[in-house]
Amino acid sequence: MFTRLSSFCNARSPSVQRDVANISYGDTDHAGGRLLVFDHLIESKRTKNRKRTFGLNAVSLVAHTVVIAAAVYATLNAGQTDNSVKVDTALVFVDQPKQEKPPEQQPVQLDVPLKGFQTVVAPDVIPTNIPPVNLQEHFDPKDYSGTGVEGGVATGIVPTGNEVFMEAIVEEKPAVLSGPTIVFPELLKQAQITGRVLVQAIVDTLGRAEANSVKVLQSPNPGFDQSAKNYVLKCLFRPARVHGRAVRVLVQIPIDFRLKQ
Repeated sequence: MFTRLSSFCNARSPSVQRDVANISYGDTDHAGGRLLVFDHLIESKRTKNRKRTFGLNAVSLVAHTVVIAAAVYATLNAGQTDNSVKVDTALVFVDQPKQEKPPEQQPVQLDVPLKGFQTVVAPDVIPTNIPPVNLQEHFDPKDYSGTGVEGGVATGIVPTGNEVFMEAIVEEKPAVLSGPTIVFPELLKQAQITGRVLVQAIVDTLGRAEANSVKVLQSPNPGFDQSAKNYVLKCLFRPARVHGRAVRVLVQIPIDFRLKQ
């Protein structure tokens, strides 16, 4: 506790008071005069400054606490960041333009007879009377010339060599002259699977199967297909003939896959 000294000092003699009054701060009062040194209590002003400093520190502490609490809350609620590189695994299918296959040449099925001749069949039983005459029946002596295909007519068509004929209408049918040993697929052999494969092909005028014409029509197991195709492609055929000329012909070749007992 401090006692104010200004009253004590002011009660002294005028000379002492005059000397004391000369000791002053550089501050001035509101009237422009000097403030006496003992009118300001240093310890009292320190108490006020301490109160103000304590208030500022309290406000700063609260503010920092709020900021730290907000940072901790944001950290706890924040999800884990995925820094891995994302790879797009979506599949995109691009439609490839379909390549149109050239139209297959259809085998010739003759509605018009081949150029040839007719034959006269002798009756088994000799009639005893004269048979009736059919005046509407056409008779052309040229059809009995004996030249060309038997069963044909004089005005029939002559093959050019590029047509593909059905096997049923050619004069000489194709036949296998030689061929490789049929290769039995090993897996099917171990499984003891057997059967017949039916292969279709066009045999050209040289007796070889045209590669782009070979296809499997029937098969007991897809494992036999390639072996059957290879066999047909390596075979040598006797060419089909019409009017003595070799022609292309469409054939169906059965191939049997059997196990030796």
